[in-house]
Amino acid sequence: MTDYAFLTDAVGDDRVSVDEYARDEHAGDWGTHPEDEVRPDAVVWPTTTEEVSAILAGAHERGIPVTPYAAGTGLEGNAVPAHEGISLDTTRMNEILDVRPEDLQVDVQPGVLGSAVDEAAAEHGLTFPPLPSSGDISTVGGMIATDASGMQAVKYGVVGDWVLDLEAVLADGTVISAGSEAVKSSAGYNLKDLIVGSEGTLAVVTRATLQLAGRPQQIRGGRAVFETFEDAAGAIADAIQSGVDVAKIELLGSFAAEVANEYVGTDLPDAPMVFVEFHADHGVDEEIDFCRAVFADYDPLSFEMAADEEMAELWELRREMAYALDDYREHLRPLHPGDVTVPISAFPTIVREAREVAEDRDLPMACYGHAGDGNLHYEILVDPDDEEMVARGEDAYERIVEKAIELGGTATGEHGVGLGKRQFMNREHGRDSVAVMRSIKDALDPDGILNPGKIFPDESE
Repeated sequence: MTDYAFLTDAVGDDRVSVDEYARDEHAGDWGTHPEDEVRPDAVVWPTTTEEVSAILAGAHERGIPVTPYAAGTGLEGNAVPAHEGISLDTTRMNEILDVRPEDLQVDVQPGVLGSAVDEAAAEHGLTFPPLPSSGDISTVGGMIATDASGMQAVKYGVVGDWVLDLEAVLADGTVISAGSEAVKSSAGYNLKDLIVGSEGTLAVVTRATLQLAGRPQQIRGGRAVFETFEDAAGAIADAIQSGVDVAKIELLGSFAAEVANEYVGTDLPDAPMVFVEFHADHGVDEEIDFCRAVFADYDPLSFEMAADEEMAELWELRREMAYALDDYREHLRPLHPGDVTVPISAFPTIVREAREVAEDRDLPMACYGHAGDGNLHYEILVDPDDEEMVARGEDAYERIVEKAIELGGTATGEHGVGLGKRQFMNREHGRDSVAVMRSIKDALDPDGILNPGKIFPDESE
């Protein structure tokens, strides 16, 4: 029996738990099916970098696996223990340490919610643009770990683009700094970008300096309705290729609209739709006219700008899609979180391929996503008690990912690899590149205690 008394020495009695409730709570995340959950042996809640360092040093000395955990909103099992051990919960490291509006910067601990960062920035007329849709319930640490992105990625980029400096703790307890408060640097290896997206396998982030931006003076949004899904996807790709300066451009398929209508109580049309939003300090109407002209080549059934309250309802509906799909039918559940991204010219192709794959296998599938950066979410619904249907779903899911990679894209646009996408790593990057990634992991964590079992495929794959 492993002795976890060193955790109490590091943080005190009140922030260590071995009871079943705490362990069960840290055994899964949004995307983990109950049968795949693994309970940690202990849960610990540090509040400072020094405590994280002491925890990792003690675990390293004893060879105990440590899985960083935050809000549990991941979809690929990124924060789910693969080998029991310790769940290191950073949610009590939730302070906004400093806001420097003159530099457009904010310093935060990793447990701060994304929405709290944006609220703190708003007090100074600023914003944190790359927030994902789950920003009101996801932490900065989790966003950095997966290099997350949101609906505004088409204009503002992903979370990693807005990280300037990190403080992080390595597997043996060593505290390092990666990056600087300057907006660019060519001094040495870019350790910051190595840690961003590493899903807690290389280090545990304990502080981050984030870049902020001014809030646009003009914000207008609306919706275009198309006869076919292919027309909607083609209009999106053409708008991006033509240089339409859009801040959000979201695709919603007709089945996804049906699911959302049922869950939220809205009355969206039963047709493919594109939601758009434009940000500018001046000239927003000209950009809307430009977009309208591009979309006209795809014969939209309608293209209308919405009032502020109507637009808020549309974006809220888009944010509720994950809940709506889970709640759609008692006997159906999403198989895996589909999250591929392709070059924008290939976006209509991956949309068409996904639909054909699902139709050929007679599977219900909701398609939606941050289409402006080539990101397609596809949720295949199956009856988990129907083995034949599950097998069809697995085949469809894998085929869509393989097609995205064939088109020059990626298996995961914003949710990370975690447990769920490991089998695609060699296909996407090649075995030699994955071997280089393994060597970096081995150099920083030679005993493999930090979030083991994630990102890398089994050696036999």
